[in-house]
Amino acid sequence: MKGKLIWLMGPSGSGKDSLLEVLRQQAHPQLLVAHRYITRPANAGCENHIALSEAEFFTRAGHNLLALSWHANGLYYGVGVEIDLWLHAGFDVIVNGSRAHLAQAKARYADALLPVCLQVSPDILRQRLQARGRENGAEIAARLERAARYAPPNCPTLNNDGSLLQSVEILLTLMGRKERDHVCL
Repeated sequence: MKGKLIWLMGPSGSGKDSLLEVLRQQAHPQLLVAHRYITRPANAGCENHIALSEAEFFTRAGHNLLALSWHANGLYYGVGVEIDLWLHAGFDVIVNGSRAHLAQAKARYADALLPVCLQVSPDILRQRLQARGRENGAEIAARLERAARYAPPNCPTLNNDGSLLQSVEILLTLMGRKERDHVCL
């Protein structure tokens, strides 16, 4: 593989979708943001994803059209094999990845994989979860507890307490893209 697969992980509410949306709005040579295929309605949540029925999802999985797939929170998630074509063409590809399925990504992509752990301070995470209004107090407390105890080893961290533009700059630096992007301009 010529490109890197950036596996962006973080707890719900840490700002992964917002960070990816900012990346999609900017011009970055040789960087693509992959869409996930998810068995939830297109208008559910904030993620720019491709909605599939379970039947569609399993058809794609059964025909090896998903490079990676997993089940979490009662939904099925996948990333299409198109990312393999992009990586082989020299693009870096960023994916909204699952912390619990990092090992699966490592097994498939080995040295081409760059895990990045997005973190947010507990107070800010609580505020964000409350503001989006999808969970009750007990569910938010459970999410905060999971966020506090899960940190994959050997994972570069990116604190997303500040502005999204600052987080994008730090992410590009972690990816080694800052120098390359400026050289290409």
